[in-house]
Amino acid sequence: MTLLYLVRHGETDWNKARKIQGATDIPLNDLGRRQAAAAAHLLGRRRFDAVVASPLSRATETGRIIADHLGLAAPALVPGVAERSYGEAEGLTFDEVEARFPDTTPVPGRESRSGLLIRVEAALLAIAAAHPDSAVVVATHGAVIRSIVNHVAPDHEASIGVPIRNGSIHSFEVTDGALTLVAFDDPIEVESEAAGRYAFDYQNALEGRADA
Repeated sequence: MTLLYLVRHGETDWNKARKIQGATDIPLNDLGRRQAAAAAHLLGRRRFDAVVASPLSRATETGRIIADHLGLAAPALVPGVAERSYGEAEGLTFDEVEARFPDTTPVPGRESRSGLLIRVEAALLAIAAAHPDSAVVVATHGAVIRSIVNHVAPDHEASIGVPIRNGSIHSFEVTDGALTLVAFDDPIEVESEAAGRYAFDYQNALEGRADA
């Protein structure tokens, strides 16, 4: 059995401005670094064997802050846990998305939800296979975490309609090649910010839309 602790990166200036980021490489801002440090502090209450991260700098730096606090090696970079690509919507504010791509208008270049899930699940299972009987921190992104939560625990009451907060921690178990959710917004010994500070649609203007 391997435990995976998926951590959403800290805040960026595009998060603050409510711009769609996706595959665009935007760094952490000062608040984001503090959020990463707070996550590291919480994770320090448990023992970990490794940290891995998305190659996008906001996740890589989050992973590095966590690894430094835990006394572990710098995170190995895993492209499979990079954020979902939103194509031509990247760089737009939520209002601009609605104006340019109203309702069900397709967004050119946007990665499908099904395609995202396939690569994320494969990447997480590969991480677990490379770290048997271990506990691993995965510094990643909101849509990545949401995709796997919805896949393995679609009826999980605590996660329905609740945003994936910057710096939040979500734990999974991998046994016999299968992922299960341990805790959404894992309190790490009952010490964490309260979930659900924002309405779900605050997180990403495109995530509420149906697609493949």
